[in-house]
Amino acid sequence: MGLYQRWRRLRLAGLQACALHTGREVPKSSEPAEARGAAGSTPPRWLVERLGLFEELWAAHVKRLKSMAQKEHRTIQITLPGGQKVEAVAWNTTPYQLAKQISSTLADTAVAAQVNGEPYDLERPLETDSDLRFLTFDSTEGKAVFWHSSTHVLGAAAEQLLGAVLCRGPSTECGFYHDFFLGKERTLRGSELPVLERICQELTAAAQPFRRLEVSQDQLRQLFKDNPFKLRLIEEKVRGLTATVYGCGMLVDLCRGPHLRHTGQIGGLKLLTNSSSVWRSPGAPETVQRVAGISFPTAEELKAWEEWREEAELRDHRRIGKEQELFFFHKLSPGSCFFLPRGTRVYNALVTFIRAEYTRRGFSEVKTPTLFSTKLWEVSGHWEHYQEDMFALQPPGPRRDNPTSHPTDTLALKPMNCPAHCLMFTHRPRSWRELPLRLADFGVLHRAETSGSLGGLTRLRCFQQDDAHIFCAPDQLEAEIRGCLDFLRSVYAVLGFSFRLALSTRPSGFLGEPYLWDQAEQVLQRALEEFGEPWDLSPGDGAFYGPKIDVHLRDALGRPHQCGTIQLDFQLPLRFDLQYKGQAGALERPVLIHRAVLGSVERMLGVLAESCGGKWPLWLSPFQVVVIPVGPEQEAYAREAQQGLRAAGLVGDLDTDCTLTLSRRVRRAQLANYNFQFVVGQREQSKKTVNIRTRDNRRLGERDLTEAVQRLLELQSSRVPDAEEIF
Repeated sequence: MGLYQRWRRLRLAGLQACALHTGREVPKSSEPAEARGAAGSTPPRWLVERLGLFEELWAAHVKRLKSMAQKEHRTIQITLPGGQKVEAVAWNTTPYQLAKQISSTLADTAVAAQVNGEPYDLERPLETDSDLRFLTFDSTEGKAVFWHSSTHVLGAAAEQLLGAVLCRGPSTECGFYHDFFLGKERTLRGSELPVLERICQELTAAAQPFRRLEVSQDQLRQLFKDNPFKLRLIEEKVRGLTATVYGCGMLVDLCRGPHLRHTGQIGGLKLLTNSSSVWRSPGAPETVQRVAGISFPTAEELKAWEEWREEAELRDHRRIGKEQELFFFHKLSPGSCFFLPRGTRVYNALVTFIRAEYTRRGFSEVKTPTLFSTKLWEVSGHWEHYQEDMFALQPPGPRRDNPTSHPTDTLALKPMNCPAHCLMFTHRPRSWRELPLRLADFGVLHRAETSGSLGGLTRLRCFQQDDAHIFCAPDQLEAEIRGCLDFLRSVYAVLGFSFRLALSTRPSGFLGEPYLWDQAEQVLQRALEEFGEPWDLSPGDGAFYGPKIDVHLRDALGRPHQCGTIQLDFQLPLRFDLQYKGQAGALERPVLIHRAVLGSVERMLGVLAESCGGKWPLWLSPFQVVVIPVGPEQEAYAREAQQGLRAAGLVGDLDTDCTLTLSRRVRRAQLANYNFQFVVGQREQSKKTVNIRTRDNRRLGERDLTEAVQRLLELQSSRVPDAEEIF
């Protein structure tokens, strides 16, 4: 089938050719895509040329593969999970064919394979004896493949509908997104999302195969000669002589893979949001459009997710923050949060909780400056690797009355605390008797997040962390890691989160000696095995300066969040020349552990708000008690009860609105999620008691006011999740 006929068969409305500075012509109409109609009835030149070159290279690849299958024809042994061995033919048998031999269900549900631990396409022939594992959508790795394939579908639709220049399209923990460029003056409107979604659905219905092709760097540049973003990625990311691209219908994209066998495996796909983001490059940053989506193997699973999403939207922390007057945002301080009194109450309760744990676990809280010379960040390495994400400023120059004074250094707001803590360690000689030295810091951090990535409390430019760093001797490392893991478990148990751990080992660009990495990874692995909680291995996902344990918690809706972390660092002690005098009198170098449990306090507050749906546990609640007098005659006693609550450090509000009936005021308090309502009438006033109800309308009866306040204090200090049940 010719290229033009292949194009016509897609029957995609609204195609526009695109120009930019790449020779494509950008749509200038201000009308939405659905109103412009099928203006581009023929494919643009750049797309025809790219697909034509891909088809030529693909034909040569098929011919080469056929030759290899004949030349290397031999039987190979494939080991399946459980140890079962099956025979296959080298360069001929594919994982998909073996899946069909095992069961039709597996063949239908498998999304990719792992061959000797490496991701592998189901339709790619096996080459040698191998260990084979199949990935389905039920696994984390399977979801990543599924959603990565879905973002290719989105990219194809964006090219064909909008003439988009594709930038990048990764999978995420909860779906996928694609960044693309529409021109300097063009943005994607929300009204265009349904049209884009419809084209995605047409592409999935067409069951177009994903085709993997290995090409040379010269061929890569020829394929993407009209896409400056891909050319930049090729220059920055492609280190070998060859790289892989995937073809799917009219789309050709640079990608490692693997992918689904074909787009028809995507049974349900929905586009969710569109926003702007920034593509950073050595030149001026470009504003690109970002579209995010979700997909599932079946339409039924998508429908179930949409129902779940409706519940999640009701729990959106931004909605809860507005309704409960916890916090707000303002355009005059983008990326920063204004915490109102009730929100500050929750914030401080979280910090107080962590401070109590610090005291119990031998941490010392410190305070460090916010503004540092960039020389500090050059020493730490952050200026080289993290400069684009930092806020830098130039202080005033020499004073006019003293022109000979030296210009001051460029300053930068700190994005993390670790270099400052290294300065604290090294400001005087240290002894082995001081170790482990555990420094904790709630200092304000600033990170230059792009406007498109900001979202409520989940990502801010200004925030605080329960950040701590442990300086210890090598032989103390394992005990300290166990202590960090126990810290995590204790806090998450109180907050009501389940969690899963992952050991991330050294990446390809690691710094330091391999034997040190091996030792550190063994220490982390032993600590995880002794800890007894489930954990996964993430090869190559460690930081360049050391291995780490990533902590993925799940909230009440089952959504994953990465908040806590435990990281080993070999580089900062070297960069800052940290030393202490050992027991033998010689100078030795400490090991540095970065650790956080809550992570960003702001983000954790948002996660908690959504997890509890605004029904805060008593110890965190900004709505602990409201006192409701039956009539005006009891207002004085009601105020006395309120003052007693506040004097004890509890949140006590008062509802004296006598225009409403008692039952309506009680109901209003329950809908506002007050944990308890203290109702006081003539009887309670005379006996100095209160009649207690809970937000779930449980009637606890009449209690002495002093005893009731004391019981609330006990429940608050024990941080129980169900104070209303056990009062």
